[in-house]
Amino acid sequence: MVQAIINISEKANRVINIVKAKYGLKDKSEAINIMAEEYQESVMEPELRPEYIKKLEKIQKQKGVPFKNMAELRKIIEG
Repeated sequence: MVQAIINISEKANRVINIVKAKYGLKDKSEAINIMAEEYQESVMEPELRPEYIKKLEKIQKQKGVPFKNMAELRKIIEG
């Protein structure tokens, strides 16, 4: 376990206290750990859901539409 002395704003301190109370945690360290886990799940690269993986596989199997130039592509798209 890593220990750190940090400086946070009053607003951040209130948020940590709210998380601590919401989850019934013993100390602010546990609250910060919960916040870091939630940040990782929502912002950082989450694991792909199985249904999304199936959708991607289906898309990869599709064949493209051939075209010779941009005018022909535009005609296909707008047509």
